[in-house]
Amino acid sequence: MQDAAREQRLIGELERWVRSESPTSDRASVDRMQDVVASFLKAGGVAVERLPGRDGMADVLVARAGPQKAEKPTLIMSHVDTVHPIGTIDQLLPFRREGDKLFGPGIYDMKGGALLCADAFLQVALRGTAKRPMVFLFTPDEEIGSPTTRALIEDHGRKSAYSLVTEPARDGGRVVTARKGVGRFDVHVEGRPAHSGSRHADGRNAIREAARQILTIEGMTDYARGITTTVATIGGGTAANVIPQHCHFSVDLRVMTEADGVSCSAFLLGLKPQAADFRVSVTGGMNRPPMPRSAESVALYETAQRLAGELGFPLPEAEMTGGGSDGNFTAAIGTPTLDGLGCDGDGAHTLHEHCLVSSLVPRARLMERLLETL
Repeated sequence: MQDAAREQRLIGELERWVRSESPTSDRASVDRMQDVVASFLKAGGVAVERLPGRDGMADVLVARAGPQKAEKPTLIMSHVDTVHPIGTIDQLLPFRREGDKLFGPGIYDMKGGALLCADAFLQVALRGTAKRPMVFLFTPDEEIGSPTTRALIEDHGRKSAYSLVTEPARDGGRVVTARKGVGRFDVHVEGRPAHSGSRHADGRNAIREAARQILTIEGMTDYARGITTTVATIGGGTAANVIPQHCHFSVDLRVMTEADGVSCSAFLLGLKPQAADFRVSVTGGMNRPPMPRSAESVALYETAQRLAGELGFPLPEAEMTGGGSDGNFTAAIGTPTLDGLGCDGDGAHTLHEHCLVSSLVPRARLMERLLETL
C-alpha cells in the first residue's frame, strides 16, 4: 500500500474515531467507541472478544491474531477513553487539519496511536508475518488509573514476551522507557460550624485547616528527587455566613522510585490536624507503580530504534516522564515494555490537542516491523 493512500485512509478513519467522543465516566459513549474499534478490526478479518465492563466502566476488547503456536505473545495496549467531555468536538476542539496538524479531542492521547497501531496489527495479520502470537487490548478506564482493568492487564503481561504501549510519543517522536509512579489521595477535613457573624469564635474553619494541610502537601515536592505533589480539586463550605465544617481536596503524587512511593504515601495517609478541634482523614494510595528503565526495556528500545533507522527516521528516547500509563503495570511485573509508540503531536488533555499527520504512516510501519521482529 502506498504511503500517501494509507495516510489518507488513516485520516478518514481517525476522524470517525475522534468524532465518537468517549470520556471515561460516560459508559455508553465509551462502549460506542469500542463498537467503532471492533468494527474496524472485524472488517480486517481479526477475531475480537468483548469482555463486559464492571463498576460502571465500559467493556474491554481483546483482539488476537498471528501464528497459532505455544509461544508467549506480543501484547499491544491502547485505551479508548479520553478526558474531554461530550460536546468538545462541536465547538471547543473541532476536528480539523491545519498543515501537518490534525486536531480533535483525544486525537493525540490516544486515538491516533490506537488507530495507527491497530492498522499495523491488521496489516501484519493479513500478511501472516507476525513472529509470534499477538494480543491487542483496548481498555476503557486508563485516564482514571485503570481501576477495573489493572488485573486483566497484569494477567496478560505475565503471559507475554513483550508489551508495546500506544500512548503518544513525546516531543520529537520520542518513545518512553521509564515513567514515574502515580498516587491518588482524597483528604477530608472536618471542623466545627458556627454563624460567621454572631458566633465566629465558636467555629473551626475546615477550609483554613485544609489550607495549612495543602501547604504541607505541596511542600513535599522535590524536583531533585523527582517527587511532585499537586492539590488539584477542592470543595467545602455551605454558605457565606457559615464557618465551614467540611473541606475536601484531592492530591496527585508522582514519584520516581517504589521506595519514595511507600514513604510519601505513608506521610500523606498519616496527616494529622495542625490545630485543635479538627479531624483529618485521608484515603487512597499508589495506583500505578513506577516504570523503571530496565535493561530489558532498553534492549527493546534499541531494537525499535534500529528498525526505525531501517525505515528512514530517527527514534529518540524520552527522559523519564511524569505521566503514567498501563505500561507501568506490565513493566513492574517484569515484562519488557516499550511505551510512547503512538503518534507524534502535542496538547494532551487540552483544547489544542493535535497529532502530526506525518507521523501516522511511519509509526504504523514501525509497529509492523516490531510485530514481525520481536
